[in-house]
Amino acid sequence: MAEAQAARDPGRGHVLVIGNEKGGSGKSTTALHIAVALMADGARVATLDLDARQGTLGRYLENRLAYAARKSVALAMPIHVAVPLSSMSDRGAAQADERARLETALQQVVGVVDFVVIDTPGSDTWLSRLAHSWADTLLTPLNDSFIDLDLLARIDPDTLRVVRPSVYAEAVWQQRQLRAAQGGRPVDWVVMRNRLSSIAARNKRDMGDVLQALAKRIGFRIAQGLSERVIYKELFLSGLTLLDLARGGGGPALTLSHVAARQEVRDLVAALNLPAPRVSPAPSAAPATASAMPSPPAAG
Repeated sequence: MAEAQAARDPGRGHVLVIGNEKGGSGKSTTALHIAVALMADGARVATLDLDARQGTLGRYLENRLAYAARKSVALAMPIHVAVPLSSMSDRGAAQADERARLETALQQVVGVVDFVVIDTPGSDTWLSRLAHSWADTLLTPLNDSFIDLDLLARIDPDTLRVVRPSVYAEAVWQQRQLRAAQGGRPVDWVVMRNRLSSIAARNKRDMGDVLQALAKRIGFRIAQGLSERVIYKELFLSGLTLLDLARGGGGPALTLSHVAARQEVRDLVAALNLPAPRVSPAPSAAPATASAMPSPPAAG
């Protein structure tokens, strides 16, 4: 199968899937910040948006391109491809169509970049599951809430012990098994605690304890994610990231809070333990023109 061939190919770019079946976990914001951080380190990056109907990541990049043109500033841009769901009514035909769309999108970029960052929808779709089988690294943003944790595990409310893995954890396990059967490299699964509060509340401590126990049981690493900050919402309209501030990218004046948030992004990227770029380093900032973001309207 095509997935197995790609998974065994040491010459392809490293595939980082941002996955969580729950919406509102910060996947698109995380995806763009990681992509920009990697480009700032000289890597060549492509982004794939599998939530093409909502298209948050694509809109973020459109805003970024427009801001750069409006302000005459140079911003690093990834290659971007939107991968929409199939419109076919027959389930088998739709799945085959979506497989072809994803493989076409990956073939466009995987051989010419160091990293492919895939943003998945906040729901369980065939296309999302297929993307998970391509992941070299799977990053799952998780809001620091037992409501969000319910997708990973059922928790005993009295003892806070893990009763059993839940729907998303089981889906990841299935994709890991599929990848192993196809001869692919093991998937490095990282769960990031996102939108952390600065208050040392009991919920925060309990979440930490439960995640530690769950990590040992189902096999993922834990990374500190991004704190709850208004700046992430404010930057969307300009398409900027915290890494663009005070680096000639414009945007609001840099504050101590922004500096702390920017360090969180860098710490997250470091925690992913991604490989070094495999191709010649790219400039940290490229002119933000249409050619800097070669984005077909859709794959397929």
